[in-house]
Amino acid sequence: MSQVTYYTQEGLKRLQEELQELTSVQRPSISAQIAEARDKGDLSENAEYDAAKEAQGLLEMRIAKLQDLVRNARIVDESQLDNSKVLILSTVKLKHLGLNKELIYTIVAENEANLKEGKISVESPIGKGLLGKRVGDIAEISVPNGVMKLEVIDISR
Repeated sequence: MSQVTYYTQEGLKRLQEELQELTSVQRPSISAQIAEARDKGDLSENAEYDAAKEAQGLLEMRIAKLQDLVRNARIVDESQLDNSKVLILSTVKLKHLGLNKELIYTIVAENEANLKEGKISVESPIGKGLLGKRVGDIAEISVPNGVMKLEVIDISR
């Protein structure tokens, strides 16, 4: 049984677009490559055929995974979320107590995470450590080089 994952409208749309691209463009392309390689004769020594079949297997795995994600996706209604504590889709202003530095992260679904954009996964150690925290709380998060202490300064949407 697959697990329910939560997405923004934008994140779910990206997943659906990728799935559409894979099924309507890449799948027929790989099928054509397999047919072309098959027409070249002996399949037991045909590297093109083997490569195309391997690519097809990887593509079909990705399609199955995306179909599963889309089927079990739920859109988060931001208007129904509580701003008093950190939840998925919260934008959190933090103070790193060890470095005396301010950080801003948005907590998102795993597939929407992008550190360059300040989006961290709800499944990451920092994301998990921040969930449920309120303004003024200090999250102690275990990271590979020790324990990171982050104070929640502000929570917004």
